[in-house]
Amino acid sequence: MSVPAATSVVPLVNHRTVNNLQKSTLLPPAQFTTNLLRIRRRCYFPQKRISHIYPSGVKFRRPFSPVMEWQDCTVKMEVDVPISVAYQCYSDREAIPEWMPFISSVKILEDKPDLSRWSLKYKAFGRDIEFSWLARNMQPITNQKIHWRSLEGLPNRGAVRFFPKGADACLIELTVSYEIPQILIPVASALQPFLQSLLMRGLERFARFAKTYSAESTA
Repeated sequence: MSVPAATSVVPLVNHRTVNNLQKSTLLPPAQFTTNLLRIRRRCYFPQKRISHIYPSGVKFRRPFSPVMEWQDCTVKMEVDVPISVAYQCYSDREAIPEWMPFISSVKILEDKPDLSRWSLKYKAFGRDIEFSWLARNMQPITNQKIHWRSLEGLPNRGAVRFFPKGADACLIELTVSYEIPQILIPVASALQPFLQSLLMRGLERFARFAKTYSAESTA
């Protein structure tokens, strides 16, 4: 004997529903549970739900998704220094913590200068946020592009592009892409505008830093 119209009630299974169905079908408890499990699999397998059957009913877990979400942030700012100065200044990775608010340290590996270890420390969303990663600087294009990707730690990648704006100014475009950390998923919708604001503050400080950098290099 099969369970009549069971597919319409499986999503609302609870102990009362299970007991009523068992009585109406007159099946032994073991056979009834087996039939119910088969129906649940047909209904929920496309959603890849994981569940367990208990004597009191069916308990469903949330769908499992191994794919993490990435976000992109892009900011632009015109800087009143020659493009060559801006490029040289940004290439000084170990100086980045001096002007980027959330970067606490950058250390270039002595034996592999294209690799560097980064540390991020910042208080936001009511907690102290700390991450670290090892990044590789990809082959740059002088006075045009610097780009990188992480090899371990916090997954991220990005690029800085430089566009001339006359002899003594340039436009900087900074793009950062990152995988949303597990602990920040609850605030994912607020994370992107928050980071965008931090990156803009960083470029504002970079503009002042680059002017000082330019004055010192020409002194």
